[in-house]
Amino acid sequence: MITALYVALIVVAVMLIAIILLQSGRSSGLAGAISGGAEQMVGKQKARGIEAFLIQFTVVLAVLFFVLTILIAYFV
Repeated sequence: MITALYVALIVVAVMLIAIILLQSGRSSGLAGAISGGAEQMVGKQKARGIEAFLIQFTVVLAVLFFVLTILIAYFV
């Protein structure tokens, strides 16, 4: 059982890394570096389409990663 948890953790970790790398940055370019992305926090832009899916999938994978990590720590 512990081996299956380790394999699942590795798969989730690789998927989480890939999903994070697929997402676009919140502040891109020189304007984003100067302003610090404050207009994104204050603005009312919502992610649509594939960006919304990537954000939701990232949250699901992150929660699954922490649950698997806690389970492995509990059983070892």
